[in-house]
Amino acid sequence: MQRILVTGSNGFTGRYVCESLTAQGYDVVGLVRSNPGVNEWACDLADSAAVQQLVAQLNPQGVIHLAAQSFVGHADEREFYDINLFGTLNLLDALEEKGTPLRKVVIASSANVYGPVAAECIAETGPPNPVNHYAMSKLAMEYMVKARWDRTPVLITRPFNYTGPGQQDRFLIAKIVSHFRRGEAVIELGNLDVARDFSDVRDIANAYVALYESDAVSEVVNLCSGKIYGLGDIIGMMNKLAGYEIEVRVNPAFVRDNEIKVLGGDNGKYLSLTGVTAKYSLSDTLQAMLHGA
Repeated sequence: MQRILVTGSNGFTGRYVCESLTAQGYDVVGLVRSNPGVNEWACDLADSAAVQQLVAQLNPQGVIHLAAQSFVGHADEREFYDINLFGTLNLLDALEEKGTPLRKVVIASSANVYGPVAAECIAETGPPNPVNHYAMSKLAMEYMVKARWDRTPVLITRPFNYTGPGQQDRFLIAKIVSHFRRGEAVIELGNLDVARDFSDVRDIANAYVALYESDAVSEVVNLCSGKIYGLGDIIGMMNKLAGYEIEVRVNPAFVRDNEIKVLGGDNGKYLSLTGVTAKYSLSDTLQAMLHGA
């Protein structure tokens, strides 16, 4: 039984990835920042000595690295780099130091590295153009990881937007669904003229496992649905699912000057590497979130 370390195992994505790995028969151990649960260990990725000690103790054969500061609006800009960049490097240093065979490390970057690209179907060859510290920290991490491809079997993913049951309400889709779940008459949003490629977190979790099990290394792979939905489309779906129409108001405090208007991905490379297709439509996802599935 292969032991796989999942960093950020108690996060929104991590919980689903651990569930998917366990269902496939892997021995799953988790790394979290605090409050560890069953089969989880607490460790600050910014503490290189602590990371090295824990990796040596757990001795994983594979890693799916999800731990990150992922909220774009996070107030502490330095933390993006401490966790997303240097935390990742500390983890790779520890994995190299342990000296035992390592099958693969799958690392989560972000489609935010593409920036405000005027395209609805961005491929991995698209030039990066980050416009916030989250995206910049992820791109810097990618460059540093690529420098190790000759000595560590690594694959980098660039997930586009995804959502699903259990996501915190500070994220857009979860916020919208929570308003409908409570029967709110009004919702305040920021930029309304945005469109995104949305996936279900359960499909994304399965994608991480599929990429881990594939033969691909030294690659950058988009994780996305290949379908773009405008904010108005999502509100319309929710109106139908909830059985009433909500009033949408623009709150200037929520408007971002550098908001990326359209961000959609090309999932052709992922499909060619794994052959695994999505199980859930956006309507399926919204319905599951609305009813707490």
